[in-house]
Formats: sequence, C-alpha cells, structure tokens
Amino acid sequence: MNVKLSEEQKIKLLNSNDVFAVMQKVLLRENKIRRGQEHFWVIGMNETHKILFIELVSLGANNRVQVKPPEVFRMAIYKLASKMILVHNHPGGEVTPSTGDRDVTDMLLKIGQLINIQVVDHLIITENTYLSFEEQGIMHDLRHSGAYEIKPKEKAELERIRLELERERAVKERSMEIAKRMIEEGFDSDVIAKMTGVRKVSVEKMRRDYYKHAK
Repeated sequence: MNVKLSEEQKIKLLNSNDVFAVMQKVLLRENKIRRGQEHFWVIGMNETHKILFIELVSLGANNRVQVKPPEVFRMAIYKLASKMILVHNHPGGEVTPSTGDRDVTDMLLKIGQLINIQVVDHLIITENTYLSFEEQGIMHDLRHSGAYEIKPKEKAELERIRLELERERAVKERSMEIAKRMIEEGFDSDVIAKMTGVRKVSVEKMRRDYYKHAK
C-alpha cells in the first residue's frame, strides 16, 4: 500500500532523525487498533537520498510481521529507486532488534546488492522513539556477514519482476506521451483518458502543467 505524500514531504533524508520524523507521523496517522500491529514499510530514495515513495509492504500481528523480497523490492524497481530504508514498528515500545529482525535485514541487504538497490538502514520505531541499525553498527556487521545466501529461486523471481515492471513502465510512458500530444491538440480530458488509459486526474494535471509552461 502506497503511503500518500505531498511534494513537500518528499524531502532528503540526511540522517536517522529525519527518517523517524517522517515515519513517526506515518505511524500516528493510524488508529489505535492498527498501531497495535507491526507494520513493515520501505522508503525508496534516489541517489541524493530524496524520498521517491513510502510503501507499506506488510501488516502483521502485535509482535511479528512477515515480508517477502519481491514485495519489498517491487516498488523500488518500478520507481527506479537506487537506495532504500527499511522501517518497522514494535507496538510494545521496545526497540531492541530480535534475531528475526537481523535475519530479515541480512536477507534484504544481500538481495539489494544483487539488484543494485542499496539498503541503507533499518529503523525500528515506536510512537516516541527509534533504533537505527546503521547507527548501532548492525548494518556494517551484516554487510560483511556471509550468513545469508541468495537462493536461485529468489534471484529468478526478482529478475522476472524487474522485467515485468520495466515493460509496464514502458507502456505507461508511451501512454503519457500520447496523452501529452492530445492535450497539445486540444482533445477533451475524457476522450484522452478513454483513448490512452491514463487516469483523468492525471490528464488534467498534465493539462494544467502544459498551460502553465505555455504562458
């Protein structure tokens, strides 16, 4: 589930305090019952650490959450993110990493290395505080750990997803280009949406941008 962000919220994350400031607000948006469940988010960033997206990839019980690598990396591949930060919450208020927390970080770190998406950090957060794996030296230890080995099945699945998303992105870019040309030629937004498959709200935003730059 994509977390909606305004353009002003797509900031550069310079340190773990920046990450927590953003994710604390995301967590506190949830109602009290949902805050009692573990969430696992992925923050995708570009090379300059500017946020491209925040994705909720899994929602679990009060003390555990399961994640699958394809779900973690799907949006990062689609959005061309080069870096990511993992974040999950501990509803009980304790931020000490469990063995499972370390293991899943190790797995995702190694898979990220395989597909050239750098896993920069993993934060465990509560409503009031957080722990950063990078600041605690855990990321350094995991980067030099040989504990996790990528299985051929995982590698093949990620490659399949990468190719699938690249095809989807190419089709979307082509549709957007056609929509832009139709705007320039004065077609109605409903007609453009029907002919290209681009959502009407996106067409109207493109139209506003076109006329703004045409002035």
